[in-house]
Amino acid sequence: MFICDFHIHSKYSRATSPSMDLENLSLWAKRKGINLLGTGDFTHPIWFEELKRKLRLTDKGVYEHNGIKFILTSEVCNIFTKKGRVKKIHNVIFFPSLERVFKLNQKLERFGELGSDGRPILHLEAEELVKMVKDTDSAGFVIPAHIWTPHFSLFGANSGFNHISECYGKQTENIFALETGLSSDPPMNWRLSGLDGYALVSNSDAHSPGRIGREANVFKESLNYLEIKKVLEDKDKEQFLFTVEYFPEEGKYHFDGHRNCKSCLSPDEAKKNENRCPVCGREVTIGVMHRVVDLADREKGFIPEGVIPCKHLIPLEQIIASVLKKGVKSKTVQNRYLQIINQMGSEFKVLLEISEEELKGNLPVDIARAIIRVRKEKVNLSPGYDGEYGKIEIPLGDEEQQKLF
Repeated sequence: MFICDFHIHSKYSRATSPSMDLENLSLWAKRKGINLLGTGDFTHPIWFEELKRKLRLTDKGVYEHNGIKFILTSEVCNIFTKKGRVKKIHNVIFFPSLERVFKLNQKLERFGELGSDGRPILHLEAEELVKMVKDTDSAGFVIPAHIWTPHFSLFGANSGFNHISECYGKQTENIFALETGLSSDPPMNWRLSGLDGYALVSNSDAHSPGRIGREANVFKESLNYLEIKKVLEDKDKEQFLFTVEYFPEEGKYHFDGHRNCKSCLSPDEAKKNENRCPVCGREVTIGVMHRVVDLADREKGFIPEGVIPCKHLIPLEQIIASVLKKGVKSKTVQNRYLQIINQMGSEFKVLLEISEEELKGNLPVDIARAIIRVRKEKVNLSPGYDGEYGKIEIPLGDEEQQKLF
């Protein structure tokens, strides 16, 4: 397997760990079992200089640092007016070389202050961004980021669109992949027939090293930049095996709600209440599921032909924390995490590959049980809403132990 996480951030993005540098990213990629990372933030001038100094070109469009492969990616925020309404769309740019990134950055700096944030605000239409990318290098491409989140996304309830072509206009033909985001998964997107022609990718959007790989893309074998692009363009099921997904309920915008009032509503509940908070009466933040239901032309559970499958997982740190009833960043959880990784291999190897028998024979029984339970997707979920992450419970009482062992 060749596991890729294309969309991450550097330490130069707001609200991001100072540990998001190439050294720590490479270290955590090895722990996670990630083969290739996006660099994130190549528009930021200081980060770009670090990338030039520390990355070594090894293949077409693929660089290397400390044994981990990287391709050049960067998320930008496009803010523009369309038909009298302000639109705010996040896009992830993929580029094949540092030399061409330099040329692109020269063009982009006319539309925003690139040094202000790793994810800069560009006063530039999304359609024009795609054209600019293609004009700078024909191998460059753009993937709309976390397409359903209420703020800053293609289909977002607050400032998005109802159709891809409304956003990208004449450049729609150059959009061939969409990022589902943490609050949605492929089955939710399969409900829209208009998305059938697009490859659905999943990435972590990580702001700290331990979060990389919480969503990822799994390919059959090692690929270079141009090969990855072609696989996505063709939706090649032979090469693109599956995506690793958060349970979408855990995403912080899955359901509707009002965080200040701790009010979480399903789409049906919100509609019955005219999209207002039952506690304070103000408008709720419309979540991802609500937007999917509004735009869907298929019933829940529909599976189109030719889709790339997905697997829902919980990061190993969270599984351990749940079992030990400790915080994810507690010393106890971190020590146990490293102990398991050192003993069994990478995190993805533990979560995806090692047999149940090996897990039972080598790990504490409660942790082995929890990993198996997650693989079977037998978990209890409390949906996230209005910026609050959802909660996952892994029920493993005596009855469950008897079923699994």
